Amino acid sequence: MTRPMIYQHATDDFEAYLLDARDRLDTPSRNVAYTATDGVFRAFRARLDTQQALDFANTLPAVLRAIFVQDWVVTPPQPWGSRAEWTREAKSLRQHHNFSPDTVVADVAWAVRRHVEEGAFDAALARLPHQARDFWDPTPTLRT
Repeated sequence: MTRPMIYQHATDDFEAYLLDARDRLDTPSRNVAYTATDGVFRAFRARLDTQQALDFANTLPAVLRAIFVQDWVVTPPQPWGSRAEWTREAKSLRQHHNFSPDTVVADVAWAVRRHVEEGAFDAALARLPHQARDFWDPTPTLRT
């Protein structure tokens, strides 16, 4: 059996994602894009049980999937809270080196959606509490 395409092009796909995230976050750094993505993923998965998180992760490209589950300590799901709380959590990751804007959740949602199969991604979100769809809505933004 040949290697699945998702693995054959994983590095190129991840680099393309980082460039989209970097541009959307309005930063010159792919490192900021990586930290922003990691922080947003951690804020989201903290609100899911293990099976929900794994089902969601299966809709992500290979490297983003790996980032989603890295360093995960499984705990009971947190309450969903608000976009402001999700943003605060995402920005708290490596806080002395995290230069994410207040629009980080929407910005990462926008970039992630450009690199997933939209039907599978939305189907996975539809099986989760409605707040999951709100979380991954790329339109709410605090930009002026």
